[in-house]
Amino acid sequence: MKVLEYVNDAADPRLADYTGLRDVGLRKSLEAERGLFLAEGEKVIRRAVAAGYPVRSVLTTERWLEPLADVLGDALVYVVSDAVMSGIAGFQVHRGALASMERRALPEVEEVLAGAARVVVLEDLVDHSNVGAIFRCAAALGVDAVVLSPRCADPLYRRSVKVSMGSVFSIPYARMDNWFDGLARLRELGFRTLALTPDQSAVALDEVKMGERVALLLGSEGDGLSSRWLREADEAVRIPMSARAMAAGVDSLNVVAAAAIACHGLMRRDA
Repeated sequence: MKVLEYVNDAADPRLADYTGLRDVGLRKSLEAERGLFLAEGEKVIRRAVAAGYPVRSVLTTERWLEPLADVLGDALVYVVSDAVMSGIAGFQVHRGALASMERRALPEVEEVLAGAARVVVLEDLVDHSNVGAIFRCAAALGVDAVVLSPRCADPLYRRSVKVSMGSVFSIPYARMDNWFDGLARLRELGFRTLALTPDQSAVALDEVKMGERVALLLGSEGDGLSSRWLREADEAVRIPMSARAMAAGVDSLNVVAAAAIACHGLMRRDA
């Protein structure tokens, strides 16, 4: 039986997990310190619970108690008015409920890649929305796992979780401890590494021989992959661009669009 506590003041200390959401620095500090993340909306909360993340508490309004009843179990539920809810969230798009969830220890790269055949590796993507969107693409198109370089944005940051629509819970991921030798380690594990680049002299992705185990490397939003990873990858690959677009100066896609197309191509199995 869930425990209901009615709260009338956004400053109530019981709501500490949910306050300061508009302050990115505070949010990151709180998440790291308390080992928590926030799931937003019924669908995302359900996916987080189904993935095995423990619920610390739920913050919601009266009208969302019934739709969430079957997933809340014996969770502690703070019930607030619409006005208090919007004041805490900072805007009116909280989708009716927020859940404070406990983080789990991240697995090692070797554990995540065991049995994986198609993997996406992200190098230094710092935008949480982009990371969440790429997780959604990867999960939707059947990628087995995601590996993050040390400086990549946190997939469990609130914005990442929201943009991914909970896909961050459905695809295994790990963070590299050692970026410098990261590709060498992937190679030791049997992966062929493909570095996605806008350089139109690279091999077109649809012409590349995939092999049994392939890791697709995606670089940061502005600069793309580092020169080291481009140099060390087994092959540089590109998404072919329209000649008309190239003539007009449009020579690349944003990282999310590129990831979606590349993940689709990555799933090809050579005869």
